[in-house]
Amino acid sequence: MSQINVLQLEEITLNQLQFHFENGELTSVDLVKYYLDRISKYDKQGPMINSVLEVNPDAFFIARRLDDERQNGKVRGPLHGVPVIIKDNINTADQMHTSAGSLALQNHYALEDAFIVQKLRDAGAIILGKANMTEWANFMAYNMKNGYSSRGGQVLNPYGPGVLDVSGSSSGSAAAVSCNFATLAIGTETSGSILCPAGNNNIVGIKPTVGLVSRTGIIPISISQDTAGPMARTVKDAAILLEVIAGKDSGDAATHIAPENTSYTDGLEQSSLKGKKFGVSYEFCIRDLNEKQKSVFDEALEIIKKNGGEIVYLDQISPLEKEGSNYTVLLHEFKSGLNHYLKSVSPAIGISTLSDVIAFNEKHKENCLKYNQELLIESNETDGTLSSPEYLQSKINDIHKTQNEGIDRVMDENQLDALISPNDVWYGIPAKAGYPSISVPSGFDNDGLPLSVVFTGEAFSEKKLIQFGYAFEQVSQKRVPIEFE
Repeated sequence: MSQINVLQLEEITLNQLQFHFENGELTSVDLVKYYLDRISKYDKQGPMINSVLEVNPDAFFIARRLDDERQNGKVRGPLHGVPVIIKDNINTADQMHTSAGSLALQNHYALEDAFIVQKLRDAGAIILGKANMTEWANFMAYNMKNGYSSRGGQVLNPYGPGVLDVSGSSSGSAAAVSCNFATLAIGTETSGSILCPAGNNNIVGIKPTVGLVSRTGIIPISISQDTAGPMARTVKDAAILLEVIAGKDSGDAATHIAPENTSYTDGLEQSSLKGKKFGVSYEFCIRDLNEKQKSVFDEALEIIKKNGGEIVYLDQISPLEKEGSNYTVLLHEFKSGLNHYLKSVSPAIGISTLSDVIAFNEKHKENCLKYNQELLIESNETDGTLSSPEYLQSKINDIHKTQNEGIDRVMDENQLDALISPNDVWYGIPAKAGYPSISVPSGFDNDGLPLSVVFTGEAFSEKKLIQFGYAFEQVSQKRVPIEFE
């Protein structure tokens, strides 16, 4: 097995992998073997993290082909020969299913790759498997447990299996990366589903601006808020992955105004917090934190200050902080989007509408309805045409209060470079705005739950947010690897 035994593959970065590949110390076949061995030992046995729902039977063959390409002088880029885990709501046109964790779609094979999956394949990535997830991306029931799906069961938090919240809905993607079951993963977010599990699993997650990354071939919740994004153990690796998956797609109108050919890694090592202004809606952000969680967030703010950054304490950023928000837009858009997606599902599956999903779950309630399906039912009661006054007014209100009277206004008035918040607190406002954020590890609470800080900015400000995240990561060093043995 080459010289794999002398290499430390846990926590290995993309740059380190490519160095070992180029020097003949490691092959992609070796790397696939290594990750599958860890999945066998720790995901399906031992602590039973249960993050990987399905393994790609073609992984070894793809790795062998990419090794052959390298031997013949062809290297496609930094992802060449690198295994990636894909969330189970993202189409892969191979022998793996795409089910969003549901039993209703457990036999669904996508006919085409999602746009971002094709970009990954073109870049030389190996799709190693599908990640377990919160069923229907956590848009099924009000009391759905994070990380649970009827098809895959419960994903556990590797820092406290069975005790700590793994968060959702990209729980499997986050846990798999944190456990070194793959180099990288792709998650999806509608509201917190990349940022929160990244934080709870001590990794980096980037939730891009809606429209930077194509949604074609991804089982939807909301056309207004959905996006896919990278999950990795370091900011730089997440940035490299973002460069690969970002890009215009004729099938996704939201991508048409996205910037082209942006490098998120150029000059990254020179990133600094010095002279930058960060706004925080402090009282809102700490209101539900316990003393230890608050102290970890305060420490992060002090780290920024000590490294030359300025913290601007704000009374509020968006009116929604005091008014509260609702699911109205999501309820309407889910029915419309899912019914459209289900047109691509084989008639043999017998699921062509949201009504069919609900009926299937009811027929198989013992296996499908552990946590009920109120959100599916409420969504199905909407007209499905996106024309009701309730929906249109809610959508306009969300945009106005999170963009015009929210993030854009506050950043402009205070000349801010970014906003900062603790994990699992403020994500809903940039989600409704469709604006980007990056989550970076910041420490642990008294129970051992990983915590993070989140940098947020205006539309398409990923490059500077990544720089801030990188600078914070380098001076804080809060990533702590999982130790199974």
